Amino acid sequence: MLAVNHKVILRNTGMLYARMFLAMAVGLYTSRVVLGVLGVENYGIYHVVAGFVALLGFMQGAMTTATQRYFAYDIGEERGKNLCCLFNSSIQVHGALVIAIVALAETIGYWFVSTKLSIPAERLDSALIAYHLSVFTFSVYVMTVPYTAMLMANERMGLFALVSIIDVFLKLLAALMLPYFGADKLILYAVLVSAVAVTTFVCYVAVNSKVFPAVRLQLEVDVKRFYSMLSFTAWNTWGNLASALSEHGNNIVLNVFFGPAVNAARSVAVQAGGAINSFVSNVQSAVNPQIVKQYASGQHHQMHDLVRRASKYNFYVLLTLSTPVLFYTHQVVSIWLVEPPKYAAEFLRLTICISLIDALSRPLMTSAQATGKIRLYQSVVGGVLLLNIPLSLLLLRGWLHPTAVLWSGIILSLIALLARLAILKHLTKMPVDIFLSSVIFRVLVVCVVGLALNLMVLPQSPVGWELLAAVTLSGMSIVSVIYILGLDSRERAYVNNLAGRLCKKIL
Repeated sequence: MLAVNHKVILRNTGMLYARMFLAMAVGLYTSRVVLGVLGVENYGIYHVVAGFVALLGFMQGAMTTATQRYFAYDIGEERGKNLCCLFNSSIQVHGALVIAIVALAETIGYWFVSTKLSIPAERLDSALIAYHLSVFTFSVYVMTVPYTAMLMANERMGLFALVSIIDVFLKLLAALMLPYFGADKLILYAVLVSAVAVTTFVCYVAVNSKVFPAVRLQLEVDVKRFYSMLSFTAWNTWGNLASALSEHGNNIVLNVFFGPAVNAARSVAVQAGGAINSFVSNVQSAVNPQIVKQYASGQHHQMHDLVRRASKYNFYVLLTLSTPVLFYTHQVVSIWLVEPPKYAAEFLRLTICISLIDALSRPLMTSAQATGKIRLYQSVVGGVLLLNIPLSLLLLRGWLHPTAVLWSGIILSLIALLARLAILKHLTKMPVDIFLSSVIFRVLVVCVVGLALNLMVLPQSPVGWELLAAVTLSGMSIVSVIYILGLDSRERAYVNNLAGRLCKKIL
């Protein structure tokens, strides 16, 4: 019988947080260096052509989730007996998808980049070379997915974090090398980024070969597993595509109704919300393998308990980080951007509300994927998400305000949460009433009490050190409310024990 290993989850979460902080710091500095060397025009051209390829990123996310699910399921059900066959099938599936991606990118994509994008005529040849290299780079990262999924499914987050940090520093090294070569900087940067992708791929192959010596590439094709993984990936891709279409579709709606200035405000909110969401993503990444393994081993009661706790903890982490931003949105955005676009603060508040709802849903998504029966789940939830565009248009006709698209997102996120619970009751026999009482009710109580407490004790418009003190006080008050009202007696006892051990180590 598999037991939920809380120490492993905490350790892996810590490693992923360390990776995230380092990657964010180095990544921001790398962007600054590259912008300085390439100049505004070349920098913009590279991100336009590379960004067009990156639109396919939803496929990579879907493939990563699908592959990790198959590996973790086998570890939970068969103690990893079929990992070698599954690994080879995943390599073959990803190889087939790379061929399809390259075919699309080098035909329709090439036509679009060469004829529809706004690129200066004298830089078009260089831009197209950078585009071809970006397609190659993306393909390499797709082929890296089975290797990263193997580490994640086996909960070797330390090794995953190590190689991904190497990738980040190699990109920094590539940026620092740019001034010392006289070649076309745009092409040179694209070449160096491709070289980094290949080096990272080699590192992942080497690490997997060392840690999992039984997992080796084989030429034979297991047709049944190949089509099973391909089908699962296809349905997973549909779910990710629906989310991507909803997101990008609303940007188009905003552009049509209000122009690019409002798009800039939405972009600011998405960037800030993404930074806050990354903290939840790390917690979820550490929990995902355990959820799948518990389901595969038949420990459904334990899995349901883990899903409920993960949903609560995701929400609490995000609430703690976002409450100061909700109260001091204008100050935070002004400090960050100096002259923020109009509506940026309103967009950010509503984006955080959507993220809080989605934080509850993340473990539910993983438990649905653990079953392998995701056709109904992705059809229903994907369909709900796609309603975002028509609902936004309907709201805008009655209320011509940019935030209508965010209110549409909030409504549909709530509907999607309820749909996930209903489907999981069918798929995994999840007791929805217990989820509503132990998760939804608790987080609502924490929200009401925590936000009311902040309204009473926080100053209205702090500046300077007073703002820093207010943000700290806000975080501490939310943590206190979570400890008193948001945790059950067993969870509080665990926190007390953990705090006591940490104090002993420090003192």
